[in-house]
Formats: sequence, C-alpha cells, structure tokens
Amino acid sequence: MLFPTIEFGIFFLIVFTVSWAARWTPHWRKLVLLAASYFFYGWWDWRFMGLLLVSTLINYVAGLGLAHTAHPVLRKLIVTLAVTGGLAILGFFKYYGFFLTSLSTLLEMAGLERDLPFMQVILPVGISFFTFQGISYVVDVYRGHVRAERSLANVMLYISFFPQLVAGPIVRAADFLPQLHRAPALTRAHVGVGTVLVLSGLAKKMLVANYLATELVDPVFFDPTAVGALDLLIGVYGYAIQIYCDFSGYSDIAIGVAALLGYRFLENFNQPYRASSLQDFWRRWHISLSTWLRDYLYKPLGGNRHGEAKTYRNLFLTMFLGGIWHGAAWTFVFWGTFHGAMLAAERFGRRKLDEFAPPHAGSGGIASAIGHGAQHVVGVFWTFHLVCFAWIFFRADSFATAGSYLAGFARWSDPSQYATPFLVGLIALAMLFQFTPRDLGRWLAQGLQWLPSPILGLILGGGVWLIWAVAPEGVAPFIYFQF
Repeated sequence: MLFPTIEFGIFFLIVFTVSWAARWTPHWRKLVLLAASYFFYGWWDWRFMGLLLVSTLINYVAGLGLAHTAHPVLRKLIVTLAVTGGLAILGFFKYYGFFLTSLSTLLEMAGLERDLPFMQVILPVGISFFTFQGISYVVDVYRGHVRAERSLANVMLYISFFPQLVAGPIVRAADFLPQLHRAPALTRAHVGVGTVLVLSGLAKKMLVANYLATELVDPVFFDPTAVGALDLLIGVYGYAIQIYCDFSGYSDIAIGVAALLGYRFLENFNQPYRASSLQDFWRRWHISLSTWLRDYLYKPLGGNRHGEAKTYRNLFLTMFLGGIWHGAAWTFVFWGTFHGAMLAAERFGRRKLDEFAPPHAGSGGIASAIGHGAQHVVGVFWTFHLVCFAWIFFRADSFATAGSYLAGFARWSDPSQYATPFLVGLIALAMLFQFTPRDLGRWLAQGLQWLPSPILGLILGGGVWLIWAVAPEGVAPFIYFQF
C-alpha cells in the first residue's frame, strides 16, 4: 500500500476522516494516526512492524535516560549505545550481504577462499530513514536542542508517521514533537498547501518520472551497448529528471498529506538543477538528508574549523558515508566519493580564485554584472553536468554497465532510437520548471485556500483522477523505497 495507489487513496480518506473526527480528543487522535502508521508499514510486511518498534524503543529509552542523568560520562555512554544500536540494526539488514560478498571477493583475490555464512536478508523499506530520524532525536536530546519526550506514543508517532516513514523527508524532533503538544487544526492554509503539493507530487511521479523511466531510462541503462551516443546523452538527462521528479514528487506528496492532517514539514527540494555549484546543489537536493549529514556527521568531524586540509577530509568522508547510506553497492560508494572529491576541489578552487582575484576587486557597473551573469550560467551548466556524470554510476547496476555507458559516448554516428520529440520535450519542460519563481507553489496555494470547500475537494479529487487517467499503465515504486 505504497504511494501512489488506489489502495493508498482509500486508506488516506479513512485516516483523514477518522483522525479529524477525533480532533476533540488529541490523545485518541494520535493513537489513531499511530495505528494507521503501523498498519501502513505492516501492509508491506507485518514482520517488520516489530523492527520499527524496537528501533523506536531504543531511542525512547535513551531519551529518558539522558533526561534523568547529568553525569557527562553516563550521558555519553547512553547516546553511544543508542546510536550504535540503531546503526547495528541498519548495518545488518542493509549491508550484511554487501560486506560479506566484498569480503569473499577480497579473500578469493588473496587466495584465501573461505565458506562464509551467507544469508538472504530482506531489506525493510524505509529503514535508512527511520533509523536516521531516531538517531537525530537521541543526539538532539543529548545536545540539549530538544527536551526528552516522556510520552511513548508521541515518540512512536514521530518516528513512524506514515507520510514520511518509507522515503522521508527526515523530520527533526524539534520540528515535529512540539506539534503533537498542540491542538490540531485544519486551516485553509493547510488545505491549500496540501492540495497543491499532493497534485504536483503525483504529476511529477506519474506523468514525468514514470514516462521517462519506461520509455527512455530503463531501456537505455539496461543495455548501453545497444544505443548510440545521442540516446545515452538523452538517457542520462532523462534519469536526472526522473530521479528528481520521483523523489521530490514523493516528498511533495508526503508534505502535502501531512499538511492535510494538520502538520507542517519543511521543504525537501528547492530547484536543485539551477544550482551554480555543487555546494549550492547540496543545499537544494534532499535537504533533510544533506542537513542531517552536515549536523550529525560533518560538524562532529570538525567541519571547517580546523584548517583547509581537515575540511577537505571531512567533506570527503561525509559524502563517502552519504554514498554508502544510499545503497549497499560499490557504485553508490563511488557516487558519494565523487561528490566528496568534487566538493573539496570546488572549495579549493574557489579559495585560490579569491586569492588571485578578490570578490570586491572589480570595475562594477554593467560590465561587472554581465561578467557575474556569465559566470553564473557557466556554473549552472558545469554543475548540472557534473551531477549527471555521477548519476550514471548511481543508476547503473555495476561498474561494467557504467563503463559501457561512458564508452558509448564515442558512438555519435549511431542513429537515435529514443530521442523522440515527446521525451525531449518532457525533459526540456521539466528543466524549465527548475527556473520558475521559487514561490510559485506558495502563490498557487494562497489562491486556492480561499475557494469554497466543495470546490477545493473537486479540484483535489478531479486533479488526482486526471493525472491517473493520463499516466502510463502501472505504478513503478518510488526509487528511494530501496534506500
């Protein structure tokens, strides 16, 4: 019962109706949402409801322990045990097979073949997200950024809330838990935002991502040797748009559904392909993860506080581990390592450029504005293509496939099979939306919120029906469900 299906639509209508009917008894309303969230997760595989509960209990007990002791050594021990426990669960389910396979290959190369205890381990959907969310809660309590929550139901709902449970965004306790202590209210602003985000998310996923996946990206990446350079170029552009529309579409739906239930989440994407540098890209792409890596990994490593050399190291390690978080494969490790190396190189180049030509040193006026404008355009073009190069390794199922993909850029004489006007136009239109005013969605929401309630219901219901009618057959799972 994962987004977006008819079953989920029925499920949400029931939850929406029952939860708002229980709004006069906030405690029972939270229990309704908690039961719905566990039912939602258990629909995929009921056995992993216990795993979600165990992960939650580890963080809840650790939070209470931190609230009841001021001894620094004991506090550090509690947070260490809680973080280690969460990472151990994540590591077993997500990386057991990967590490054992890598170890077996390494031993074989060294002539030390061994029979290793291989097991078939099912990856629980969303485990990376709810693990990181639980870790952020414990660490924030330890740092004093948020008070330990004494209500087990509140912590359970915070970690399991179904809109963002399986693919984010990673919500901070300081943003969500205080909302559970206030009386819920479904304002017109909530409805306007929810309507716009749900419809935009469905359109991104079902009209853009699904078409690009089935008509272009999947066949091109399945056998890169069977197509020419033009199709490979259009294919990687298509994947850049597909993964953006797929993941930001999920985030839009999650944030919109939460708004319709009376809760506010922060944005998770901000037109990332208009970024003029990789640093700017990571401020716009998957914001909840990039800020999580910044606050709970990059800064604890030292950030940029201990000289340039250690700053480059910290950037590299943060993105290296960010790559591993995305998946148990060496292609993801390369993807993260590449971004880390490029972020370090970008920082080094910017520092050297500032030394050579300080930012304030310029003639000013029109010539200076034109120069800065040209520099920005070049930066956007360069950043987008660096990101696209890295996407090849992110999407490819192996280094061999990625290598075949890159080698295919020499075959410019081969005729195109997939660069149809429809697909090229779809990619171009999606890129155009990267450069529309950032507040466009907010303006639409503000316009909608003053319409009569029946009209709003018709717009939401009619919009969902229209998108479903125009979308291709079938519903491909969201890409980030595998993470």
